Amino acid sequence: MSWNPALDPHCPTGNEVDAIETVIVPRARDLGGFEVRRALPSPRRQMVGPFIFFDQMGPAELVTGEGIDVRPHPHIGLATVTYLHRGKIHHRDSLGTDQWIEPGAMNLMIAGHGITHSERMDGPARKEPSSLFGIQTWLAVPKDHEDREAAFLHATKDELPLLEGEGKEVRVILGRAYGADAGVETPSETFYVDARLDAGAGLPLPDDQEDRGVYVLEGSVEVAGDVFEAGRMIVFRPGDRVSLKAGDAGARIMVLGGATLEGPRYIWWNFVASSKERIEAAKEAWRGEDWAHGRFQLPPGDADEFIPLPDRKGP
Repeated sequence: MSWNPALDPHCPTGNEVDAIETVIVPRARDLGGFEVRRALPSPRRQMVGPFIFFDQMGPAELVTGEGIDVRPHPHIGLATVTYLHRGKIHHRDSLGTDQWIEPGAMNLMIAGHGITHSERMDGPARKEPSSLFGIQTWLAVPKDHEDREAAFLHATKDELPLLEGEGKEVRVILGRAYGADAGVETPSETFYVDARLDAGAGLPLPDDQEDRGVYVLEGSVEVAGDVFEAGRMIVFRPGDRVSLKAGDAGARIMVLGGATLEGPRYIWWNFVASSKERIEAAKEAWRGEDWAHGRFQLPPGDADEFIPLPDRKGP
């Protein structure tokens, strides 16, 4: 698919607009061997569209024998999106999914009423040095999807739309943007884009989406005369026509957003819900450890261990 020049309308530049609502500096946490930077939720913004968690994993270089080893754990009320730039992760879930997540592929796990999954770098992935660099996000789901059945959807890199031209490569991961559609079911109106820009290349933001944000992964971008380096999330005011331009070293950015939900969400551990009662019910179900007949089951092929319910108050 070729880039359509008509998608580059004139957008105000310089001091003509002040379209930025807020800038988020992610919180960094060392997980032993690699760093995770969390941009959402933040004190200024719980969500951008339905995106309620946004974590940058790495970049990290892992020696032989090292890697992610996240035991089975539960989710409710959200959809996770795992998107890698480097490395590979082994995903297993209670639906029976057994999927290696690889760079450029889209992996959407919709928890609904409840799902359990594990994320590991196991088997051949640990027999030699490896890299890890990617983004994991959570999308809060609308109230009418909180009790839906769980699902896992996968699209390979080659199945996702790629727009190329004028010094940019834009891959649509979820939803509809720039005239392309990822063709993947989402619980609510959402868009998610991976864009690589050469030095000086411009990219307009979709102007048909209610809520929009940009996360700078590599390089820098200029917006309305201000420069934003890697490790910043920029959230824009609804309705403004905005364009950004890559800096002298180019840029790699994630563009995200969509329709806002009916209201804020409660978050406790891996649970997201519109009410505290829903979270309390999920806590009791996981604490009960009734894998045969209860609300949660362990993933086939990875059922020998699990993460216990944390001993902390909330939500």
